[in-house]
Amino acid sequence: MKVLTQRLAAHPHYTKALEWGKLVTITGGTQTLVQAVSLLCGILVIRLLPTQEYALYTLANTMLGTMILLADGGITAGVMAQGGKVWQDKQKLGTVLRTGLQLRKQFALGCLLLGSPVLWFLLRHHGASWLMSALIIGSLIPAFLTALSSQLLEITPKLHQAIAPLQKIQVEVSIGRLVFLGLTIFFFPMAFVATLAAGLPQIWGNRRLAHLADNFTAPSPSGTDPVVRKEILAFVKRLLPGVMYYCASSQITLWLISIFGTTAAVAEVGALGRLAIITSVFRGLLATLVSPRFARMPPKPALLLNRYLKIQLGLLLLSVAIIGAAGLFAKEILWVLGPQYAHLQNEVLLSAIGSCLALVAGSSFTLYIHRGWAINPVISITLEITAVILGVLLIDISTLKGVLLLNIFIASVQALMHVSFSLLKITGTK
Repeated sequence: MKVLTQRLAAHPHYTKALEWGKLVTITGGTQTLVQAVSLLCGILVIRLLPTQEYALYTLANTMLGTMILLADGGITAGVMAQGGKVWQDKQKLGTVLRTGLQLRKQFALGCLLLGSPVLWFLLRHHGASWLMSALIIGSLIPAFLTALSSQLLEITPKLHQAIAPLQKIQVEVSIGRLVFLGLTIFFFPMAFVATLAAGLPQIWGNRRLAHLADNFTAPSPSGTDPVVRKEILAFVKRLLPGVMYYCASSQITLWLISIFGTTAAVAEVGALGRLAIITSVFRGLLATLVSPRFARMPPKPALLLNRYLKIQLGLLLLSVAIIGAAGLFAKEILWVLGPQYAHLQNEVLLSAIGSCLALVAGSSFTLYIHRGWAINPVISITLEITAVILGVLLIDISTLKGVLLLNIFIASVQALMHVSFSLLKITGTK
């Protein structure tokens, strides 16, 4: 028995499995803690904000996500792809990072100028005063700017798999948000206060991330590189049309309810959206452990295909578990959200299905863009617009249930498209 144990311990697969087990346990545990704190923040906001204020908060957060996507435009993916090629060279990696940060600043200004008037219109449409609309938009700016920088600053420690210090920062920022929220929202239950709580702690977090990134980069004489800038922009040009469309399509549920539904329905969509935090734990695992390693892998089709199929199998099993739990414990889940949402039992299951399909689609998209691949936007946008048109024709979208069904239909098309493109690119790798 002792000899067998020694042989097992010496086996390379055992060593690799043990290493991955430790990484997944530590990373997964930390991500669970981060998302648990985020969920607690969300529950505080849901329970303490009046329905009207929570609807405004939902609109602000949706616009925040849209603006972050547009300001990124594929820059983060481009930096990850370029960084994956030179991740062992400190000077080159530093040049890639600084070039990406410079581009991000330029994109951010344009998105603020475009997004603010749209958010202003939606807030006013749902009864926000002029003063409240201005306060909400102002409170969005810190969260917007800090999120943009943090995405890029996390790339270098992810490529070097410096997981522990990175996650320590993430946990500290999450706890900071909870503390700030707890100290303010009890006394000032307003949408702009809850929005501000998300951005201010990240300012401190970004300073820590910048120091961490310095451990893996070295300064270069020029600071930025026009060749790297050109390569990142070329990738952005291929990706940006799809990103712009995704900004609209990914939030189609909220846009439809916001325009055709009631303020209460907007709040219900926002509350159900909080349940997607469950899949966020696994998104964090993919972004921290899996995607950077996939970006670094050599261009060997058999190896890439094997790794990709294992990832998708894991996501499939995970999705089945999440959907099953949502169906079995719908009442308990809604109890957490509050009594005003207790009637949404069927909608909980539909929301879980949509979130899992989005997880599969999003993981495939992230994996292939971090390899420097981008689907032709004409193909992707045409397929998704066709899916939206067919969905609207076939599904009654006048109710929350109908809009969630439309979301499932669109997410199914997206998952099929991104998985198919990934397999085509992997099998065609040279």
